[in-house]
Amino acid sequence: MRLLIFGLGYTAARVADAVRAGGGEVVGTTRDGRGGTVRFDAAGAVLAAATHLLSSVPPDGEADPVLARYGAALAGKRIAYLSSTGVYGDTGGAWVDESAPTGTGRRSARAAADAAWLGLGARVLRLPGIYGPGRSALDRVAEGRAHRTGLAGQVFSRVHVDDIVAGVLAAFDAPGGAYNLADDHPCSQNEVVDYAAHLLRLPPPPLVTLDQLSPMARGFYAENRRVATGKARRVLGWAPRYPDYRAGLRALNAITSPTPVSTAPDTASADQR
Repeated sequence: MRLLIFGLGYTAARVADAVRAGGGEVVGTTRDGRGGTVRFDAAGAVLAAATHLLSSVPPDGEADPVLARYGAALAGKRIAYLSSTGVYGDTGGAWVDESAPTGTGRRSARAAADAAWLGLGARVLRLPGIYGPGRSALDRVAEGRAHRTGLAGQVFSRVHVDDIVAGVLAAFDAPGGAYNLADDHPCSQNEVVDYAAHLLRLPPPPLVTLDQLSPMARGFYAENRRVATGKARRVLGWAPRYPDYRAGLRALNAITSPTPVSTAPDTASADQR
């Protein structure tokens, strides 16, 4: 595998590590070519030599930067694109799979890019909230950045970054199409924050109202859905290593804490189960 990654960010960098560990070659792009990467606007020669392509670059305004600059040179590559389950919009908490319509939510540009990559035969991985080392409720609680709301019935899906890596690698050997990747336990943000505080032996952060949040955060809470992953399991042979936030946060806490809290399930209070 000679993999070119457009947008070597948090998730894509972990994909790069996994490919290199398996003996593959990886080149990543950034806007300015920092840290041994290639400048985005100077990646033509690397793209020509690549066998596989991963794009994690979000739309810029209404356009997809990768497709706008390099779309004509993508033929013959095995392509994966990191999209968002935000393309489904609000489902009122109902389950949603890849057969659902897209483009009805607040992320119209993302939905358009998602459709364009599908038109090229790409493997489009639709992702909910991503967490992992250095980017989880544990970090937000520890740093005083976490919040809870009083919203009843608000449900989200999420996925550990290492489960995304496994999905991307499996998708490269699968047919093109859309694949949802998420854990098995959609739940409220409050549940996750409460459990993170429990693991850290810290009090849960106070409740806030939506008016106290940023416009971006209010947009996040305006949508409510559960993400189904049956297609990824059937076609990719994929299943999450971290099937719920508790398993994922316990694993992260064990890495970062010299004396982690017991991982026994019954340590959580009733409202965290």
